[in-house]
Amino acid sequence: MQPEKTSGTIKQQLAAIAPTLEQLNKKKNERKREFVSVQSQIDQICGEIAGTTEVGEQVATPQVNEDDLTLERLEDFRSQLQELEKEKSNRLEKVLEYVSMVHDLCTVLGMDFLSTVTEVHPSLDDSIADNCKSISDETLSKLDKTVATLHEDKKLRLSKLQELVGQLYDLWDLMDAPTQERSMFDHVTCNRSASVDEVTAPGALALDLIEQAETEVQRLDQLKYSKMKEIAFKKQTELEDIYAGAHTVIDTAAAHMKLLALIEAGNIEPTELIADMEGQISKAKEEALSRKDILDKVEKWMSACEEESWLEDYNRVC
Repeated sequence: MQPEKTSGTIKQQLAAIAPTLEQLNKKKNERKREFVSVQSQIDQICGEIAGTTEVGEQVATPQVNEDDLTLERLEDFRSQLQELEKEKSNRLEKVLEYVSMVHDLCTVLGMDFLSTVTEVHPSLDDSIADNCKSISDETLSKLDKTVATLHEDKKLRLSKLQELVGQLYDLWDLMDAPTQERSMFDHVTCNRSASVDEVTAPGALALDLIEQAETEVQRLDQLKYSKMKEIAFKKQTELEDIYAGAHTVIDTAAAHMKLLALIEAGNIEPTELIADMEGQISKAKEEALSRKDILDKVEKWMSACEEESWLEDYNRVC
């Protein structure tokens, strides 16, 4: 009968501790679920950073070390998760900053922003929520290179446009282009002296705008030789008028023949010829002014002489 008593005692003991064991198992399973949750989030963010996991993609259930389910270890994982979440937030902020820069550059360059940015990563589409965008090392690297490339394109295009605008102004000045004709290219010339950062208007450096400026330069360049003769003779007439006003005699026929031969030979750039003639005009004006002073003095002297002669004649008569 003694064994039965002992057996009954063990059953009683097991029955007594059963609720405690059940409670401990519940706590263990709950703790294990906490570990799984935290470790899953860690794996998720690590995968997103490495680029092995897409944002929102379900990761495999991590293996939990059931030999160490202490709160201390759980807190270590939570601290690690907190740091990763902070890094993810910083990366997302950087991604959005890059995307904004790509948008601004594409707008100025007249490029398709959507195709440019989604070429880096499909998740960068505007229609996709910010918290679903790629934050991987590769995405950040590609965005950085894209921004650098677009910025370099912007610099090159601005330099090209400003060069073309300079040529336009030279040709307009050469051919005395009216204000109305020049104003048709205000959208091109407005950035003549702008820095790269100052150019922000949509399409300001679009390829079709640069091509438009190139076409106009080519058109005016073809016209300048036919127009040069007209302008050159106009300058020559101005020069002759200055000499005539200063009572300086020049061989106008010979000057016209020389000018015509120079133009038809085509050995001098129109801008150089006009600049040379303007230099002659400027010099002639200076000489005319100097000559005028001398002529004024001579005229005064002659007037004084005439007055003196008149007085002498008057005195004789009287």
